[in-house]
Amino acid sequence: MRDTGVTNTVTPPRPADGARLGPALTRRAVIDAATQAYLRGEAVDMSALAAHLGIGRSTLYRLVGNRDDLLAVVLAEATERTFRRAAAGATAEGGIDLVLDVINRFMHAVIDAEPLQALCQHEPLLFIRLALLPGAVEQIAAKLIAEMLQTEVTAGRLDASLPATTLSQAIVRMCDAHLYAPLLGGTEPEIDTALDLVAALLSHLNKPPVRA
Repeated sequence: MRDTGVTNTVTPPRPADGARLGPALTRRAVIDAATQAYLRGEAVDMSALAAHLGIGRSTLYRLVGNRDDLLAVVLAEATERTFRRAAAGATAEGGIDLVLDVINRFMHAVIDAEPLQALCQHEPLLFIRLALLPGAVEQIAAKLIAEMLQTEVTAGRLDASLPATTLSQAIVRMCDAHLYAPLLGGTEPEIDTALDLVAALLSHLNKPPVRA
């Protein structure tokens, strides 16, 4: 369920102040500059980024790691922004309905995200490596789902026999497999199937135990 783009209504982070920051450059400024390039649908090129910011490649790598490391942060932050917007827009009252509402909104936002479409078109293997394998993107997605589940459990609107962290990992992987089906050999995203699976999982765990 990891996202790598944002809808046009999401406000992107501020770009770095000035094109050439040189020695004053911070890790945050590099991430923001890379995010701006990503949101414009451009490839995040480390040489071009270093030149734009007025630093050497060695300084850039010292600040943010290699290109994969930088893009993982950019995509993880995009995931969080889009998920929180989906959660803020949800209208279901709580429990399983709320979880499904948020996930549904999130997945549709991912499909509509132009930066994601550009990245998947130009570098599909990179996207698979960063977004569909364990790493920063999966971690933030699982964290956000776990927080939502735990909130519903604590409020008494959801009952689950498994920890929220365990459930969130299962939900992320189920949704990823169907959301990104076209990258995995399918023809189109399978959002309805993903939602059905999440509903079945949570409904099963939400049932009271059978007493002998």
